[in-house]
Amino acid sequence: MYEKIIVPLDGSKLAECVLPYVEELARGCGTKEVILVSITENVAGYKADPDYRQAAGPFPPLEPVTKVAVAVGKKQGQAERYLARIAKQLDGKGTKLRTEVLLGNPAQEITSFAEHDGADIIVMASHGRSGLSRWAYGSIADKVFRASRLPVLMIKAPGSVPGI
Repeated sequence: MYEKIIVPLDGSKLAECVLPYVEELARGCGTKEVILVSITENVAGYKADPDYRQAAGPFPPLEPVTKVAVAVGKKQGQAERYLARIAKQLDGKGTKLRTEVLLGNPAQEITSFAEHDGADIIVMASHGRSGLSRWAYGSIADKVFRASRLPVLMIKAPGSVPGI
């Protein structure tokens, strides 16, 4: 029934609470592939242009700055190592595993990737935020649930407080 499962992970133990459910679902459904996904948000910063020269005057020279991607390679490498470690824990369970690190807005990237890659279901944790913390931080799980055309199985993370 579910031949390809997408599992978004953010590096937290709360997100990893879905893994036993994914294993059971994959085993029970004869899943062919599980794809572990992590999203690195596009971080931008500014740096001085080293080629810029300004005529000397009474004030220190001003250097124009350009907007550049910052630490994407470092964050991507961390995400790849994290997913490889999780994949190693799940390896040998009879299902093909693949890892993908995406760049951009987490909810948009998860739904877009799942639909374009031909996934059958997205399985992810809900951190159980409600009230002000949900308003302040948003809920990626909720955004994925609302935006996706695919079924989304949300597992409530242990320790979540029932909310409104």
